[in-house]
Amino acid sequence: MIYTIYHSTRFVYQHEVGFSHNLIRLQPRDTETQKVLNFDLTIEPMAAECEGYNDFFGNHLHHLLVREPHTILSVAAQSRVEINADSLSRLQENTQRVASLTFAQAQERMMFLTPEIIEAKQFSLKSPFLSIASAEIIAYALVSIKPERSLYESIIEFMGRIFIDFSFVSGFSDLSTSVERVFLEKKGVCQDFAHFALTALRGVGLCVRYMSGYIETTPAEGNEKLFGSDASHAWFSVFFPGFGWFDFDPTNNMVPLDQHIVLGYGRDYGDISPMQGVVSGSGSSHLGVMVDVSRE
Repeated sequence: MIYTIYHSTRFVYQHEVGFSHNLIRLQPRDTETQKVLNFDLTIEPMAAECEGYNDFFGNHLHHLLVREPHTILSVAAQSRVEINADSLSRLQENTQRVASLTFAQAQERMMFLTPEIIEAKQFSLKSPFLSIASAEIIAYALVSIKPERSLYESIIEFMGRIFIDFSFVSGFSDLSTSVERVFLEKKGVCQDFAHFALTALRGVGLCVRYMSGYIETTPAEGNEKLFGSDASHAWFSVFFPGFGWFDFDPTNNMVPLDQHIVLGYGRDYGDISPMQGVVSGSGSSHLGVMVDVSRE
């Protein structure tokens, strides 16, 4: 199947901005299950410099420099991504095999420093947006994760508990909201649930990375889907030594398959934020974002 993704970001500044320097991560990456067919980036006003390259994690990154004075900056990205059914079938077959791996066996395998394990270990450490897990958060994870239990089944249960115990509340949090507060209040959005899962699972010794992308949504029966009614999405991925990475979506209590489109991944949100930068100017600004995910 093929998805078309439209992601528009619009900054409106109170006063004229003379210089804008941004890093943009809006181009989906190729993975084992998805392939980017084409990608188009539109910038207004026209950029003096726009250079594309891959970052440390292999995510697509565009460096954008606008020198023309402006009060509005618009960045719109359109992508067409193909999801490969055969690759999804192989992933599901691998899932059946990984279910036999216990948490204790996974810990033992992580002692063998193969190149794949060494690369994965960077996702077991604290990161700029995430601190070391508290004893209470670790205890929450250990309710599900037991040494002689299937690690995959344990994480499925852990994901389901987040879905049940936490409430999706838009506007409760921002980038400064700590994982500890999200855990205490038991509410947040997909980014918060992913960050909480990363903190908790890293706290018990697992390698976990932050996944950023999109998810196909469907309107209620009888209603027509409105263009631009979607949003960016976040979930997490766990490394199983000997088997690779497997994704989990606690916001929807599901294993991502054909409805999830990967934009990129990193240690936390800071490594894969869609847009970040600095401007030369004064006054406040207003940010507007519109996302649409459509299956062709």
